[in-house]
Amino acid sequence: MSNSIGHNFLRQSLLAPAVLEHQSKINSSCTVGNTLFQVQASSQIRKSPITTEFRGIYLNVRKSKLPVETHRVNSAFPRAALATDLPSEQLAEMFDLDGNTKLQVHITAPTPGSASQISIQVTNGSDPLVLHWGAIQNRKEKWVLPTRRPEGTTVYKNKALRSPFVKSDSNSFVKIEIDDPTIQAIEFLIVDEQHNKWFKNGDENFHVKLPVKDKLIQNISVPEDLIQAYVRWEKAGKPNYSPDQQLVTLESLKEFEEARKELQIELDKGTSVDEIRKKITKGEIQTKVAKQLERKKYFTVEKIQRKKRDLMKLVNKYTAGSVEEKILVEPQTLSTIECFAKEKEEQGGGPIINKKIFRLDDKELLVLVTKPAGKTKVHLATDLTEPVTLHWALSRNPGEWLKDLWMFYRRHLQVYCHLFQLPQKKAIDTQFVYISDDPLYKVQSVEIEIGDESFVGMPFVLLSGSSWIKNKGSDFYVEFGVGSKQALKDAGDGRGTAKALLDKIAGLESEAQKSFMHRFNIAADLVDQAKDAGELGFAGILVWMRFMATRQLIWNKNYNVKPREISKAQDRLTDLLQNIYRTHPHYRELLRMILSTVGRGGEGDVGQRIRDEILVIQALIDHIKSDFDVSVYWKTLNENGITKERLLSYDRGIHSEPNFRRDQKDSLLRDLGNYMRTLKAVHSGADLESAISNCMGYRSEGQGFMVGVKINPISGLPSGFPELLQFVLEHVEDKNVEALLEGLLEARAELRPVLSQSNDRLRDLLFLDIALDSCVRTAIERGYEELNSAKPEKLMYFIALVLENLALSSDDNEDLIYCLKGWNQACSMLMNGDNQWALYAKSVLDRTRLALASKAERYHHLLQPSAEYLGTQLGVDQWAVNIFTEEIIRAGSAASLSSLLNRLDPVLRETANLGSWQVISPIEAVGYVVVVDELLAVQNKSYEQPTILVAKSVKGEEEIPDGTVAVLTPDMPDVLSHVSVRARNSKVCFATCFDPNILADLQANEGKLLHLKPTSADVVYRFLLVLDLSKVEGDLTTGRSAIFKEGDPLPSVKLVKKQFSGKYAISAEEFTSEMVGAKSRNIAYLKGKVPSGVGIPTSVALPFGVFENVISDGLNQGVAKKLQFLKEKLGKGDFSALGEIRKTVLELAAPSQLVQELKNKMQTSGMPWPGDEGQQRWDQAWMAIKKVWASKWNERAYFSTRKVKLDHDYLCMAVLVQEIINADYAFVIHTTNPSSGDSSEIYAEVVKGLGETLVGAYPGRALSFVSKKNNLNSPQVLGYPSKPIGLFIRRSIIFRSDSNGEDLEGYAGAGLYDSLPMDEEEKVVLDYSSDPLIIDAKFRQSILSSIACAGSAIEELYGSPQDIEGVVKDGKIYVVQTRPQILWRYPGPGAKYSKYLSKEEAENDSANAVGVPPHGSSHANVGLANAVHGNKTCYGGHRRAIFCFILGFAMALVLLAVCKRAL
Repeated sequence: MSNSIGHNFLRQSLLAPAVLEHQSKINSSCTVGNTLFQVQASSQIRKSPITTEFRGIYLNVRKSKLPVETHRVNSAFPRAALATDLPSEQLAEMFDLDGNTKLQVHITAPTPGSASQISIQVTNGSDPLVLHWGAIQNRKEKWVLPTRRPEGTTVYKNKALRSPFVKSDSNSFVKIEIDDPTIQAIEFLIVDEQHNKWFKNGDENFHVKLPVKDKLIQNISVPEDLIQAYVRWEKAGKPNYSPDQQLVTLESLKEFEEARKELQIELDKGTSVDEIRKKITKGEIQTKVAKQLERKKYFTVEKIQRKKRDLMKLVNKYTAGSVEEKILVEPQTLSTIECFAKEKEEQGGGPIINKKIFRLDDKELLVLVTKPAGKTKVHLATDLTEPVTLHWALSRNPGEWLKDLWMFYRRHLQVYCHLFQLPQKKAIDTQFVYISDDPLYKVQSVEIEIGDESFVGMPFVLLSGSSWIKNKGSDFYVEFGVGSKQALKDAGDGRGTAKALLDKIAGLESEAQKSFMHRFNIAADLVDQAKDAGELGFAGILVWMRFMATRQLIWNKNYNVKPREISKAQDRLTDLLQNIYRTHPHYRELLRMILSTVGRGGEGDVGQRIRDEILVIQALIDHIKSDFDVSVYWKTLNENGITKERLLSYDRGIHSEPNFRRDQKDSLLRDLGNYMRTLKAVHSGADLESAISNCMGYRSEGQGFMVGVKINPISGLPSGFPELLQFVLEHVEDKNVEALLEGLLEARAELRPVLSQSNDRLRDLLFLDIALDSCVRTAIERGYEELNSAKPEKLMYFIALVLENLALSSDDNEDLIYCLKGWNQACSMLMNGDNQWALYAKSVLDRTRLALASKAERYHHLLQPSAEYLGTQLGVDQWAVNIFTEEIIRAGSAASLSSLLNRLDPVLRETANLGSWQVISPIEAVGYVVVVDELLAVQNKSYEQPTILVAKSVKGEEEIPDGTVAVLTPDMPDVLSHVSVRARNSKVCFATCFDPNILADLQANEGKLLHLKPTSADVVYRFLLVLDLSKVEGDLTTGRSAIFKEGDPLPSVKLVKKQFSGKYAISAEEFTSEMVGAKSRNIAYLKGKVPSGVGIPTSVALPFGVFENVISDGLNQGVAKKLQFLKEKLGKGDFSALGEIRKTVLELAAPSQLVQELKNKMQTSGMPWPGDEGQQRWDQAWMAIKKVWASKWNERAYFSTRKVKLDHDYLCMAVLVQEIINADYAFVIHTTNPSSGDSSEIYAEVVKGLGETLVGAYPGRALSFVSKKNNLNSPQVLGYPSKPIGLFIRRSIIFRSDSNGEDLEGYAGAGLYDSLPMDEEEKVVLDYSSDPLIIDAKFRQSILSSIACAGSAIEELYGSPQDIEGVVKDGKIYVVQTRPQILWRYPGPGAKYSKYLSKEEAENDSANAVGVPPHGSSHANVGLANAVHGNKTCYGGHRRAIFCFILGFAMALVLLAVCKRAL
């Protein structure tokens, strides 16, 4: 065995202070081990100070001279410990405690530089004891509490210390070290806490005087760096220095002694050690050793000078593409049965034990098993249209049909045949029943509740009509327990995986389990197949290797591998992987992760040694777990081919069997486990020191298991690179990790270009880079304590370092690099005193979180399906499968980065005065808390009771589910995103919560009644009893935020079907309400009326009825029939028809008259005609038009119309045609602040590129600002942008949806349908660090002021608040759309909300719908208008509607009477 094995294990575990015995008394085997494949590097491999010899059946360990390293002090603050060696001492006192129990006190006088030691021992005692003690100082009677204390000491009521005695056979002892010269004695009592018994010296405390010394020289800790330098010198073989070097070394030691003398002078003055320590920390004492550390390079904690690099040269844009494409597609529409299953899961009712969906031709059968307390519930559901009978039984043994079925408990069942009625049968027949009267939601279900937990499963078949339905010819069977791995999770069909490869791996696993040699050779054989399968193929290999690395798979099945064969197999596999790394850059991230699980391999018999180490450690663990049965130890070894002769043949042979004490059991299992994890890192190739040595070169003589191995240094490395690596090694254990992190990152940055070049030692360089990467993570975790009180600038700097490390390990890192540039800019803003630094840093923090979330999501899509499929095939523990991706992420820099962001976030929010909430829709609400993962998953659901959704994810394009009164989320949709606008229009409270503690509180109270009272910047909430509901309800407004009562009618929304006018295309001058929607009419109205500095794009349109007329054209007869069939299918509740309808619409051919008319209108209006560039360009335009029409059947729009019982056939779609302005920026304006309701303030959001990233479901926030209407030239930025993606496009045409369902009162239809450009937008990852809108204050002020002025002018033109969309190109403002802004009044704190509009506003809304400017009105009509409006739109309940009508009518009568009297 290698020297490092014995030394590390014995020093770190068996000789740890907790053992509390003299080292020469320890008897143990020289143990070894390996868990082999973790990417978490241990810092160093050390030489052993232990020698062994065979003495009978015992291993006698004798101590050799230890190097300075073994005396290393890890802290500048000395602390007492239970020492293991007892130097010469004198017996001070002896006392009789109780019977044969005696107390002995030994005192060791202090030597120069040491402390007084008091050893207190109780002999012949059996009960655990505690020392209750304190110190006497300056002859005072009151106890003082020394800062240097034994391990495990606690403070008792701030008056005494309590230190536990440590048992050793029948004796107990504790050792105290006192280094404070002012302490003259200690006093103590002994407590038997178990029996509440106190031992005293008669009626007094035990009192022990300390020896007096004229001049007590304190134990001043030698600085860490000096000791580290000495250790490295010794480990290097104590090389001979040149005379000059020797002089420097001697000089440094002289200076060190002089520094010690200087400190002694301070002590003689009466200064305590702690005071001296504080002075040194503050720089008030300058010792010569401190000056020496500043002067001598090899001792310093100096920071390296990092090279200035263009960060853009670190950008990788390698993406495999396939998985990314899958991620970006729209979520697949759930089938009816999948929706039912999701609903059941969200209802709770106990943990889910089993879930399967069986295919029954074109139908499905769900079996869902849950486990509420003490019971088992089985839910079965099917969408079969014929009546279905469940023919079933229960099993006490898997698969059997039991006869004794009368003990189960039935609920919600209609049982047609009981067993006791028909005892000749073996089963029960139960009829499925429909769960809804809705003809569009045809689901039959059965629920069975079983109170007896002795049943293990349920066999069944189905009877539909006269046909028996089985599971591929066999009975269906569902298991109730989690004991069987097959019952844990269905393997599924392998979608999202390289299924053929995974099936092959599963088939070869039994062969791979023979040894590592077999596994590595099989993996090497599969590399080509993985390469052919692409990214998913390497994902499969990674999953397999990771399961092996975490011991989820068997490592060795009694197969004795010859020496060197494991290493050769490793070499073969890693050679293949390095070659693919060189030629396929888009797989590099995956290949790095695979390499980290395999290990480096190497010459000699290293592979065999690794295997043996693993087995010996495993044998020891098995031995300890078997209650120290030595036969189990030999059984584990012999079954794996390790004999006593082999143990003796190691470099440091194992000469004895293990002989541990029983009281060591827990600590041994802990230490052996830790040592296994350490060996994983060492032998995986990720150990830093071994990786550096492997690249820089071993000496041929070697040591330990590297004897005789010669590895030459790698040539062609950057200049100064060896010195940089030496710097890293010198500081690898520094407590202050900043310099180490800089060195690690500089080394990785220097290494990066080398990894892209051809090199026959690429594998070794990769393992070095993996080791450096791993060391960054361990260093940052070690530095967390240092950051506890760090200032924001230091936190941001550390974030930048860790982010750089993550970027260097990622294939597609462009977004990460731009985040890094953002952090650098935030640091610069802070250093320059910019008062916007915190607001800007918050946007960078949000973007960085989005980047981490995106990376985690990509890992999940790429790896988790393979983990689930292969894990099920191989019988891997379900918990290991479930957390597979999570553990992959946690093992890298992303987890450390996320932790740092969490530390900084509250600091930034406080500095920027952001608070814990962003209120998007400030509606007071009361409802029951429901927690969901995604708003998207429940957007089509209807809640029967008022519901407050706490949604972990809100993208921005979702619908608000019926019955929802509030949505709270940690996500950050734009204030003007679709879901935000829908929330305000629908009178639903909507807010983002930034405080994880508040979110956790809300989630923990799921199911409880919650009252939300938001202001414009905060949300006050409290949980209510149901009895409080009536009190709160009276204060709430009507509408969606109020509590709906059963039976309340939905708003009446009607559409008027539009007819074809005979024209296929019209110009803007022809836009009327019969031809086009409000979107087209409003933009036409603006032409020529806005200020000259605001541009309006030229527009034409395909009016209402064109789509229907195209379908009826003879060209499209076949398409028309297919659409009619699909509509009928949809009418029967088959929602899968929606997607089929959209595809079918795209098959329409364009009538020649349509083409000609559209061409004429576009050309006469001055717009370019796509056909002039060729037929292909017209085909693109025609496809975009059809996609707009097809969006009538997108899921969101269809279900939205269905909720309000709107006749979908009456919905007509015009198409607004405009020339696209290739925008620099896009914006949306609300001329009344939607969050506060402040009509004196304009609110706007701006994004870079096209506006689709603002109104669509693109992650991140836009730049947001407000501007007072009386001071439009002074916009105030509320938040900087965090959106990572911008959309840009060539000069093109956009086709906008303009339906007759977008401007209906009582129905928020805007934004439901698609607008599409003729050309595809280019997605660009945004770099805000070079964007003038962010970095140029004058430019920003100019652009934002212009946007605000445009909004104010358009509002003035219409005379009412407007919702405006536009773009900025070369500094000029263009408005592309405006519509009335739907308001929710917010009068201010303490006031009630009012949803009613004034008569002027009501008329303005009506006028805006037809593009007519508003007109004045008399106040005499206001009351009547309110009465009518209240009667028309107040649908929160008949009672409120009647009240509103009466109140309004009364107001009208009063006003009329006043007018009459005035006349």
